Amino acid sequence: MTASPLGDYQPGTSVLHRLPVGAKLLGLLVLSVVAVAFRGVPTTAGLLGLAVACCAIAGVRLGRVLRALRGVAVAMTLLAAYQTWQRGAEHAFVVVGALVALLLLATAFTTTTSVERMVDAITRWLGPLRRLGVNPELVALAFSLMIRGIPLTLAIAGETRDAARARGLERNPRAYLTPLVIRVVAHARATGDALHARGLGDD
Repeated sequence: MTASPLGDYQPGTSVLHRLPVGAKLLGLLVLSVVAVAFRGVPTTAGLLGLAVACCAIAGVRLGRVLRALRGVAVAMTLLAAYQTWQRGAEHAFVVVGALVALLLLATAFTTTTSVERMVDAITRWLGPLRRLGVNPELVALAFSLMIRGIPLTLAIAGETRDAARARGLERNPRAYLTPLVIRVVAHARATGDALHARGLGDD
């Protein structure tokens, strides 16, 4: 199944669905700063717990979360091994755990926020900059596509890894990375073509 270039919003009535876009974006920003500024095992464990809770509240299916995590398992394992070798297992947990937590939080955000609401909110915030030559609509669309590209890329990575494993090539980096890059680039081009067909990005 091919995922939509515009993301995977799931309608619902949860607390996260009802929160304003600005509140959710501010929350993501604050948690990102916390992950960097207050590094430590308690902080990372707290972020992971919060991320899992947000995904549960948002109604993100467990299977989808596991598929997304499988998509980055190779990269995260390599990063964890390197960090363990350089600075120890505790530091590896802090770094990798924080990244996983932020990825899960981004997934919860995209699951509970429609593209239309995201674009409308950012366009409204950037409205005063229009007199300076800024195009709020294009900036908002670019931001929303960037945010939604995170879980989509993870899903593509998971599917590519499963395909390599089915061929018995899970230990061959080229069998995983080459098709992954090709699929991600193809998705980016398809998104660009869709925007161009709607008259966006011609300037």
